[in-house]
Amino acid sequence: MADVFASLHPQWLSLLGRLGLAAVLGGLVGLERELSGKPAGLRTNLLICVGAALLTDLSLVVAQRPHTGMNADPARIAAQIVSGIGFLGAGTIIQARGGVMGLTTAATLWVVAAIGMAAGAGASMEAVGTTVLVIVALVLLGRVEASLLPDQARFLHVSAASGHDVLVRVEAVLKDAGLRYDVVDVSQDDGHLTVSFQAIGRSRSWRGVTERIAALEGVRRVNRP
Repeated sequence: MADVFASLHPQWLSLLGRLGLAAVLGGLVGLERELSGKPAGLRTNLLICVGAALLTDLSLVVAQRPHTGMNADPARIAAQIVSGIGFLGAGTIIQARGGVMGLTTAATLWVVAAIGMAAGAGASMEAVGTTVLVIVALVLLGRVEASLLPDQARFLHVSAASGHDVLVRVEAVLKDAGLRYDVVDVSQDDGHLTVSFQAIGRSRSWRGVTERIAALEGVRRVNRP
């Protein structure tokens, strides 16, 4: 194995290092999202970060190659990353009854792509520093918001198998926690039920609610944007 790495071109080793850094940083952000039960979790953030790093490296490599009669602009490919991530982010945002859900997830995907671009361009310190700030914002600032805003409105998306009275039992959990709620959307397809709730209550009332709903029979996934 050592001989294989020794035979690699230094530029290839540099690329592998940048892609590895992007995978680690994107994975750290994705792990926090996964543990929080968000739809865009570990694999999504990791793949976006690695993909952005690779495309950024390719844009630089293409621009550095000699071209006859062509203007090579390293920003062209990189600029399309922003457009592509905007498309993915728009898909994570859901509007229902005047409420907007998924903005934090969309913003996270956008900044993870920026981290990947920084790693792909060789700006390691910028990539690592941004990752630290993102994790602090997602973890610590969420707790600060909970203490400063006693009454919070949150959305819950519950995916479950049909035929288990999921709607009734989820409502029972919300009532038991002292939360006021509305059912904003219900859809069913091929035995799969998806219910979206908007609930309002004090921050301490939300403790353990997601875990209790996830433990209900028939529930497959609980997401909080």
